[in-house]
Amino acid sequence: FEAAHKIQEFKVALGGENINLKTLRELCFNGIPFEGGIRALCWKILLNYLPLDQTLWESFLKKQREVYSQFLKEMIIQPGIAKANLGLSREDVTMEDHPLNPNPDSRWNTYFKDNEILLQIDKDVRRLYPDMAFFQRPTEYPCQLILDPQNDYETLRRRVEQTTLKAQTVNRNRSGVTNVSSPGKALNLYPSNEYEVLPNGSEAHWEVVERILFIYAKLNPGIAYVQGMNEIVGPIYYTFATDPNSEWKEHAEADTFFCFTNLMSENRDNFIKSLDDSQCGITYKMESVYSMLKDKDLELYLKLEEQNIKPQYFTFRWLTLLLSQEFLLPDVIRIWDTLFSDQDRFHFLILVCCAMLILIRDSLLAGDFTVNMRLLQDYPISDVHTILTKAKELQDNS
Repeated sequence: FEAAHKIQEFKVALGGENINLKTLRELCFNGIPFEGGIRALCWKILLNYLPLDQTLWESFLKKQREVYSQFLKEMIIQPGIAKANLGLSREDVTMEDHPLNPNPDSRWNTYFKDNEILLQIDKDVRRLYPDMAFFQRPTEYPCQLILDPQNDYETLRRRVEQTTLKAQTVNRNRSGVTNVSSPGKALNLYPSNEYEVLPNGSEAHWEVVERILFIYAKLNPGIAYVQGMNEIVGPIYYTFATDPNSEWKEHAEADTFFCFTNLMSENRDNFIKSLDDSQCGITYKMESVYSMLKDKDLELYLKLEEQNIKPQYFTFRWLTLLLSQEFLLPDVIRIWDTLFSDQDRFHFLILVCCAMLILIRDSLLAGDFTVNMRLLQDYPISDVHTILTKAKELQDNS
């Protein structure tokens, strides 16, 4: 009954022509229902993607999705076609287009530079949520623009395979699946049944995430791609790609791209090394976890100080990746409901980190450096409801 009542409240809040953001935020703060695609819709509003005026949605989404198609054409299809064409007739290759052309503006130079970024993205997205099969499964809506058999160019996946095959050792396992891995890397990273090569014309969800990150890197050369961004795209894409509303689900890729971009515009400073020590950088945020702890629980703060457990040992990952590595995906998504709904989401994140410390204070007060580091690196409480309740309590008492 309570669930039905909650869904009804959301329907009312989302039903008006103009959405009252304050009301919606308050509802979302306590968790958003998945039913009827409510969560996917709320996230799009909370991440400042969808306008509050509902009458604009249809035209706005149409426009954004066309913009995204344009990005795919310019950044994936064009270079791919250029490369496919270059390979066709050897004699037409001029010095201008030669792969060894030293000119920094040459198309090839860009291509090789992009490949470095692409290989890094590829390594990270293939490992997304290894305990879930979702990212290895084929999407119901493969990108037609890219998989069209008429296209004579390489997809990102083919591009990676061509680049890595030359540079790395190839290990064939029993089922004949080629496992590309660096020498010395664990070869059992992908259980053979999980890592199937999908038939032509289909693509796995991780390949979609790869494309989103590659386009983001191309459009944001100042930051490009930093390890861990895959962990931020993952939950957003998962939420949109499992949307029960198929009209929206079909466009999960484009919508994820824009929501991720918006979230990164608030979070990107954490990924930029040169800003580490500035007011907006990650060091400042890590230290605020400790200064808040000092304020809320002096004894625990002094204990961590005395053991020389610095905030960067564990809060770096908590803060940069918005806790996506500390909990299982459904719990991460639940934490993000609350984070996204808070007007000052990064301040609330600091409250959550502080709550996480206070909730295990007895163990921390009793433990030595090694025991405590283990607790913080592998956080013991899995019930996120307790954590969010504690964070809210800290917020109300401040």
